[in-house]
Amino acid sequence: MSYDSTPKNPLAGKAQSSYQHPSTPPERATPRVSFSRDLPTLNTSRLTDCSYPPYRGPRKSVFKELDVDLMPGHAAGSQDNFRDILENRPRRVSHADSFDSMQSDESPSDYYDRTGLHAQTPTSASDGWSSSWRTFSSSRLMALTCILLISIPTLFELPWVGSAGPSILGAAAGVIKRSELQKKEFKDGKLVLPRANTDTDVCQRWSGQSALVNGTLYYYGGRSNTDPTQTENTWNNDFLTIDISKSWDITSPSMVGLPQPSGPPPVANGYLWNSYDSLFLYGGEYSSQPTTTPQAYSLWEYSIKTSSWTEHQHPMTSNGNNSDGGNQPVLGSAEGAGISVPEIGRGFYFAGHEDPYTVNGWSQSIVRSYLKSLLEFTYPGYSNDGVQDLRGGKTAGSDGVWRNITGGGIQDTAKFPNRADSALVYVPGYGQQGILVSMGGGNNISFTQMNIIDVYDIATSTWYQQSTAGKYPKLRVNPCAVAASAADGSSTNIYMYGGQNLVPAGNQTQYDDTWILTIPSFTWIEVDTSGQSVPPGRTGHTCNLWDSQIVVVGGYTGPPTNGLGCDSGFYVFSATNLTWQNNFNALSGGDDQNQQLSQQKDPAALSGSYGYEVPPAVQKVIGGKGSGGATITAPAQSATAGPLATGKAVTYTVTGSNGAVTTETGVIVAGPGSSSGHSGPNVGAIVAGVVAGIFAILAGYLGFCAWVYRRQLKLYKSHVAMTQRAAAAGGPNEKAAFLTGSSSGKYSTDQSSRKAGSGNGSIPGQSGYEPVPPLPGGAPVGGNSTANSSTEELSGEPSFVGVLLNPRRSLRVINRD
Repeated sequence: MSYDSTPKNPLAGKAQSSYQHPSTPPERATPRVSFSRDLPTLNTSRLTDCSYPPYRGPRKSVFKELDVDLMPGHAAGSQDNFRDILENRPRRVSHADSFDSMQSDESPSDYYDRTGLHAQTPTSASDGWSSSWRTFSSSRLMALTCILLISIPTLFELPWVGSAGPSILGAAAGVIKRSELQKKEFKDGKLVLPRANTDTDVCQRWSGQSALVNGTLYYYGGRSNTDPTQTENTWNNDFLTIDISKSWDITSPSMVGLPQPSGPPPVANGYLWNSYDSLFLYGGEYSSQPTTTPQAYSLWEYSIKTSSWTEHQHPMTSNGNNSDGGNQPVLGSAEGAGISVPEIGRGFYFAGHEDPYTVNGWSQSIVRSYLKSLLEFTYPGYSNDGVQDLRGGKTAGSDGVWRNITGGGIQDTAKFPNRADSALVYVPGYGQQGILVSMGGGNNISFTQMNIIDVYDIATSTWYQQSTAGKYPKLRVNPCAVAASAADGSSTNIYMYGGQNLVPAGNQTQYDDTWILTIPSFTWIEVDTSGQSVPPGRTGHTCNLWDSQIVVVGGYTGPPTNGLGCDSGFYVFSATNLTWQNNFNALSGGDDQNQQLSQQKDPAALSGSYGYEVPPAVQKVIGGKGSGGATITAPAQSATAGPLATGKAVTYTVTGSNGAVTTETGVIVAGPGSSSGHSGPNVGAIVAGVVAGIFAILAGYLGFCAWVYRRQLKLYKSHVAMTQRAAAAGGPNEKAAFLTGSSSGKYSTDQSSRKAGSGNGSIPGQSGYEPVPPLPGGAPVGGNSTANSSTEELSGEPSFVGVLLNPRRSLRVINRD
């Protein structure tokens, strides 16, 4: 708001004209407000007091009190009448030096003689009016002064007069009424800005951040629109909850819009970590339509108990295992893969990117930077031996502790690419604190294959890679993933849904398929959803598991041209039945973490798995039954290093309602052929038997070929001796005929193996060798041979490789001889 500092005359124009003397005053003339120099000297110390003598007569108006109105029965301009009025008024004794002395017992003539003011006979109406001013009493004069002091400043406040600055009356007193949005709240001495409630009626939501705590799903920020064609102003800081402790229909989820927080920024593609009593908002990108500059990064914590947000400013990293050295500012990033592990009090954010919409001060001229670091946040009150400052049982303070892991195992090698938009899942066991499994993602050059999975050992802060078995999914970015545990812990099954490809650019395809990666087998299983009402393909959605059901929230389903229109954004998939449902069906009997009944005494067990049974499609691959008992207890593609090669799953005993043991998992040992202690086919032993049989057959074949080779070599040497004897008897060119095909008279192993064959593929006239001519008298070379023996097959020294490649020919030679 601008203010005009130009001085203004509050009585300009029409207002001033009313104060001019009329040529002939009317019966009720308006006095001219001016202080004549003929008036007696005023006592200013009393003037501001606004006090005047007590009331002495009847008053019908202010102007009558001042004798401006002529009293009835007296003619205007009559000096005698005026004096009569003064003489007949009540009088009081007062000090002579005050204005009240004018009301003493002295006569008017004495007063005029004392003061030097002489009554004049008016010659006109104006002269009579002027003479009346000289007869005012002090009380009347002060009353008029007080009226003027009050009324004139008031004119400055009238709207039609205007104001040239702040009000000269000061701030208005009294109760100030405010609307609901204007009311201010104070909490802990800090002003809480007004907040609007989240609008739950939108067309689409996507790229938000979600967390599930004790039966309540929280969803913060992201992007939304009210029309499928809307492309700008889609970033928001909406905050809503979905109650999944009770059943609801996907068309009307149990959703409540919370007040939009005034502190946390409106961001998308970040992550919402959770402990059991707080949420922590990390990262996210700011609006690009319109362009918004990111704030300096702060971690925002939401207290579930008090429903309040707290800002943790200027976070710094700490030194620890395989970290960046510590004492580095934590920067914002987006489109990374996040995971909360409240079981150990930590949150992780893997890879992602930094650009002008995530980092304060990043220039628009600098290209986006893709990451491959793993950012770890230790929740307040938890310990972490991987951080130098928390070793020895020390716990993190109220701001938590950060560690940026950049050099763990293969992390700093070329086969570990930078990426964004991947998925990250926590699996208990195998390492002392469990493992993280990364799937999908990519950058502007390449995409991460699904047949090799990156695995992070939390306890050692080290990355490994594990090959998978089975048909694997297409390349994709931005899928969602959750993990469900078998009741006995023998398998953990990771469910991955949706995502999109980025090739070709500008023509992305959103996927609607669902896949299972079963651990520890590391085998992909495609879920058959044919014949079901499958939601449209999507990306940028979130997934959370509760009561063994996957709750999908939001998701981008493609451009408006696909004709899908608005999307409710709430879907439910049964992890046990492998079907899309129209309802979320809340189960009774679960604990706060919604763990399997057999795992509720283990705080590190997976949450959300209550009521989960291994689907038959998975049982066909890993063995066992619904409650567990998997017979595949190691990766199908053998692990060479890391927790999958040396560790084991955390297993539990499952009992029925009558206390009987229904499944009991034995010790799981990594490596093929390991025994799990379960009934059923031992696939490892079968594989080992097949391999041993193959080696036995190969050994028998090699032994047979060796016997044939020795027989053929002996026969060859016998033919050579006979040829030499024939040559000594004087046969023509026998030696030359024998030593053909090589200027040195010798054959290499490759030549003998090629030229001792049947001659298929040889060039006529250029076979590379010539047959030995018959001896005189028609006797062929090799007198012990039969009449059908071929000297061609003995023209070169046999080789063992030749026998391996063509044992049939060698058998024919030795059989003829």
